[in-house]
Amino acid sequence: MVEPGQRLRRARERLNLKYRDVETASQAIAERRGNSEFGILISRLSDIENQGTVPSIYRLYSLCCIYRLDFVEVLGWYGVPMEMMAADASLIQIEKTHSIGFNPDNGAEAVLPISLDPGIDLRRTLFLSDVVQRWGKLPLALLGGMDVRRYRYGFVGTDDWSMNPAIPPGSLLVVDDSKRKIQAGGWRSLSERPIYFLEHREAFYCRWCSVKDGIISLMADPASDAPVLNFRYPDEIEVIGQVIGLAMSLDPEKRRRTRS
Repeated sequence: MVEPGQRLRRARERLNLKYRDVETASQAIAERRGNSEFGILISRLSDIENQGTVPSIYRLYSLCCIYRLDFVEVLGWYGVPMEMMAADASLIQIEKTHSIGFNPDNGAEAVLPISLDPGIDLRRTLFLSDVVQRWGKLPLALLGGMDVRRYRYGFVGTDDWSMNPAIPPGSLLVVDDSKRKIQAGGWRSLSERPIYFLEHREAFYCRWCSVKDGIISLMADPASDAPVLNFRYPDEIEVIGQVIGLAMSLDPEKRRRTRS
């Protein structure tokens, strides 16, 4: 693995810059900024390149300016993963509702479905992984560092109100197919109860589930008034996986129009 100091040296050498050139250029930046911390003496530059000395944020800024380097990328050389800020921030639970100031364009990309089979019926709940025609990269740092390429996808039909309001119709589901065993307990409320995505020969379902004596019961959100469905398990129905994430429309007027 190439050390960051070596990378900085290579960047300097590619531009045919001497230590004295870098010192002079950094002093010019320091004068413009009115802060001597932006200046880099020859001895300090040597330590950065050869001794593994970590430059201050001011000196790193000057080096990136002089070498025409991306500041965020160079921070990554020093083990500061800017693209993971949202993911690392999620480790700290904050009770109050708050805004998020992270820039989702700081290099974080996720591979998501961006083109679907034009013949699909979006009124029905379906297994999206079977109808994706094209995948694309989107900057989605707020996915919490999730490697979405390893998961599968489902779509709750616009006419499927069985899990509303927990999961509204029209929601895109992220499904972890490594979690196919139905949990019998361990949650304190319905909001913590695992939701599963299932395939029957006639339809797909997104429901809470319980299994007893070879029968799996698919339970809907109490607010939806949808009936409990029972199937022989695993003969009649397959658990594709557990729903671990979703994206949904927050437009209540659109949902009401859809339902009507």
